[in-house]
Amino acid sequence: MAVPTAHPTVTTEYIAAATNRTNHAASISPTFSLVAYGSGKLIALWDTTDPADRGVLQTLPGHTGLVTCVRFMNEERLISTDDIGANQWTSVRTLQAHRKAISALAVHPETRRVVTGASDATVKVWDFDGEDGLTEVEVVSLKNRYPLSIEVATLPETRALILAIGSTDHSVHIYTRSDNAFVHSVTLSGHEDWVRSLAFRPASVSFPLVLASGSQDTTIRLWNIEEIPQAKSPRNEASTTLSDELLDAFEASLADAGEGAEGGRQISLKKHVFTARGPDGSPQQFSITFDALLIGHEAGVTSLSWRPSVSLTPTLLSTSTDSSLILWSPSALAVPSSSSADSTSIWINRQRFGDIGGQRLGGFVGGLWAGAGTKSRSPPAEDRLSGTDGDEEVWMEVGAVSGHAGPVKGIAWAPGGEYLISTGLDQTARIHGAIPGQTAAAWHELSRPQVHGYDLLDVVSLDAFRFASIADEKVVRVFEAPRAFVATLRELGVANLGTKEDEEKRPVSTSVPPLGLSNKAASGADENAESFAFVNKSAGVIRRPFEGELAAMTLWPEVEKVFGHGYESVTIGVSSSRKLFATACKSSTPKHAVVRIYDSAQFQPFGEPLEGHVLTVTRIAFSPDDKRVLTVSRDRTWRLFELQAANGYVPVAADKSHGRIIWDCAWAPGGEAFATASRDKTVRIWRTKDEQKKQWTTSATIKLQEAATAIAFASAFKKNMLAIGLENGDVVIYTSPLDASDADWDLLLTINSK
Repeated sequence: MAVPTAHPTVTTEYIAAATNRTNHAASISPTFSLVAYGSGKLIALWDTTDPADRGVLQTLPGHTGLVTCVRFMNEERLISTDDIGANQWTSVRTLQAHRKAISALAVHPETRRVVTGASDATVKVWDFDGEDGLTEVEVVSLKNRYPLSIEVATLPETRALILAIGSTDHSVHIYTRSDNAFVHSVTLSGHEDWVRSLAFRPASVSFPLVLASGSQDTTIRLWNIEEIPQAKSPRNEASTTLSDELLDAFEASLADAGEGAEGGRQISLKKHVFTARGPDGSPQQFSITFDALLIGHEAGVTSLSWRPSVSLTPTLLSTSTDSSLILWSPSALAVPSSSSADSTSIWINRQRFGDIGGQRLGGFVGGLWAGAGTKSRSPPAEDRLSGTDGDEEVWMEVGAVSGHAGPVKGIAWAPGGEYLISTGLDQTARIHGAIPGQTAAAWHELSRPQVHGYDLLDVVSLDAFRFASIADEKVVRVFEAPRAFVATLRELGVANLGTKEDEEKRPVSTSVPPLGLSNKAASGADENAESFAFVNKSAGVIRRPFEGELAAMTLWPEVEKVFGHGYESVTIGVSSSRKLFATACKSSTPKHAVVRIYDSAQFQPFGEPLEGHVLTVTRIAFSPDDKRVLTVSRDRTWRLFELQAANGYVPVAADKSHGRIIWDCAWAPGGEAFATASRDKTVRIWRTKDEQKKQWTTSATIKLQEAATAIAFASAFKKNMLAIGLENGDVVIYTSPLDASDADWDLLLTINSK
């Protein structure tokens, strides 16, 4: 086929992508302007300073496994790992770093050291040459202990590195670099479960080097790392060590009977002493002592992050699977320090954010500071962003990015293209729309109308205010927009749909009963509510909904359930007039490999089930005039059904030219042709010269490099355009003249996934 020499340009309008649910899957650049996070096998880049608030601007392909860790090396380079290997961006090199999944990653920019830890029970140290190369310089064996978190820092007043490794043995292992190799120096015990997060705070005039460790046991421990003055005599040191050991033994004997806030947890005040090289190469002693036990989370701690500015009071951000974020800092109350002549402070819970007592969607997986002490951000697994106003520590939630936390299985446009509905394996349906701005429109998630207990597989729009979705269950569920959604579209400038009278008849909000799967319309006092916090004209608030509001306040009421199939649903299609919709279910026999058609007004069956296939029907497409229904199946056939007024749709044609499963089908805009896409790496265009339109033959075959999984037609520039989605993530677009029935289809452009 001929390939045009001039290619049109393609621009990305919108990217909705959530972070992978791993503790170290997000990082922020040194200037706090760019967040990079793993989303599936991609790296998503989010410019937090973008005045247009466009969210994710770009994704970086290249990984072949799920991205597990991301860290910026400097403002222009970042390194990422997956459950197979490691990538270093600007994409310049891919390394096979470990034999198994990489679970932890640390970067030390000053020495250009990169440290990776994997489930092969090893930690590897890499040297970055400043250009494109990473060279392995050392392997540390953990002897069947798996590294869950890694951090590296510089010891005070030295150039020596200190490496902390949180492990599955409930301990933090401290290594120091001596003679060009990391040597195990100290094991810090006390946690009662896996240590999932670590964070160093650099030493300052008022505070020593501090290591924070967070565990699955819900607690956070702070450890002070200080230089031991060389003038201290060996006798005094021995005496101190002995005294600490005796005190530890005494406290351990009391731990089993502990009934206080610590819940019987053992607190060791032992001073751990180790030696490192000073600036002149001479031995220099340091001590690590336990400083504080922070108790406040109700589930495992997933991440720790220190406020960047060392001039402020130390503030530690922690996140947890209990759906909470906590800011910890020392109080003004001073108490004698056990490790020095100075005084120290009691660490307290300054601020708490999130859902109290809940573990919705698994909680938070990580937290980042988005500025030098002005904002905190958790990675977009839950898409939260909090800010502070001046010196009063008045925090508020502001906008962030969002997206499905798993594969997207279905999409559908509203009839007029006002918004887009998507469904995914994260068991949610989401509505996305373009909000006008000063320079350009910015797309955002506007509503989360369905949060289900089953994986959502497909969706169709029945009209501007209704949609039908299917999940991994036998039921089709129909939803209708509440008043708040209509007001949101209007006030944000997305669309002005319906009349004022129609809007006032709608329920204000929706709720899900305990242990229920059906969204119920609110009643009683809720009906008198003016609107939600994000669209409240009387309060002067008109903005898009944020994550907490999307999850709790934007549900749509479920108005109908449609039954009929004996097994779980697979696909749903809707007619061009939106008066009919059709469904199919999983099947391994002809009895269940049928298509059932319903009217969208009364939700009653329309005609008899469409029979003929012997295996699962994978796609259903109505012709533009709704006179025909096209179906494709795992049995490698397509079947065509024609409308007869008295009997619904009846079979008129079938074909089995494809060699593998047919994944998708679509009609040309004029209804004169349709296309089928198959795993056999072909897309076939079918036309008929029969006036009765019962004999359809292949007019063109498009051969591809990968299996075709999705197709869609459009008409533009006096041509038919056919978009083909491939199994590797590429999208290819072919064109053919409108008036040429047997013309070749020419490749217009390729949208690469890489």
